[in-house]
Amino acid sequence: MIDDIGTTVRLFRLSGVLASTDSRLRQGDAASLRPWATGFDPLDGYLSGGLRPGELTLLGGPQGLGKTTFALQVARQALTDGHQVLYVSFEHDAVNLLERLLAAESGERAGQDAVSLKAVRALVEGDGTAASLSDKLAETPGGAVALSAISGDLERLHVLRGGVRTGTSEIAAAAASIADRDGRHPLVVVDYVQKVTTDIATFDEEQRMARVAGELKDLALTVEAPVLAISASDSLGIAEGKRLRTQHLRGASALAYEADAVLVLNEKFDVVARHHLVYGAANTERFRNYAVLTIEKNRGGLSGVDMEFRKRFDQARYERTGDLVAEQLVDTRVFTE
Repeated sequence: MIDDIGTTVRLFRLSGVLASTDSRLRQGDAASLRPWATGFDPLDGYLSGGLRPGELTLLGGPQGLGKTTFALQVARQALTDGHQVLYVSFEHDAVNLLERLLAAESGERAGQDAVSLKAVRALVEGDGTAASLSDKLAETPGGAVALSAISGDLERLHVLRGGVRTGTSEIAAAAASIADRDGRHPLVVVDYVQKVTTDIATFDEEQRMARVAGELKDLALTVEAPVLAISASDSLGIAEGKRLRTQHLRGASALAYEADAVLVLNEKFDVVARHHLVYGAANTERFRNYAVLTIEKNRGGLSGVDMEFRKRFDQARYERTGDLVAEQLVDTRVFTE
């Protein structure tokens, strides 16, 4: 891009930015600046509409608490809204992601009785018959409607299988390739950020994450699309009975500095104050069914907001409508069974 004074890429006169903004608004074109909804309520409200173009959002949480599940549901919402999506997967192959999407779609459309992720996987693996996947799904609760709903959108979902040589340059090239074909840049989901390679010959996690996070932030700014990066936790962050915070993510200080928003998942049962269990034993099982999603950093709005969402992991999804957490939460507590 060349601006009005002939300097390449990064030098802009704000008078020119004002003029181009005014021209765009007069033409009724504000789509490029609007936030991209995550599809989760009340999260989108607290994020002022969702993930913002040009911003890096970090999603952390303990192992096994559905970070990929949550990210895929955000990606699904982007597809529903007509966007392109680039899913950079270091942990799951494309077939696994398809299975998860089908199960989640079925669950959202047909409810608790819909086909499970386990059943979808069994159908994909094959049962020795010559029936197509669509024929097999047609015999399951919610399977046919899920496949019909998602089939057209999958054309806009691109999976980059990450490997030991996958760095931000490869991610940027893939995003550019999608934009060249479609004319629009995609939501970029990185699953997960610690696996992104760098050219730094060091074992220092903070230095590596500073480079990777900075380049992902630069990618978001360059393509004017959101980047959602999943982060792994360190050993302290996965200790039983301990609430995971931003500082427990691997390379935490570098990641938190670059990110525009930081979202952290925790098991509700692990972080709810002990007295809710002692004086409400019936709550124990109910708490186990929920995850707490906390906005720990938010440059565009409020932070320190704790929301809870019902887990439906048998269907590879969270319920999209949650609530603010009513109970007291703690960072460390003694378990009461």
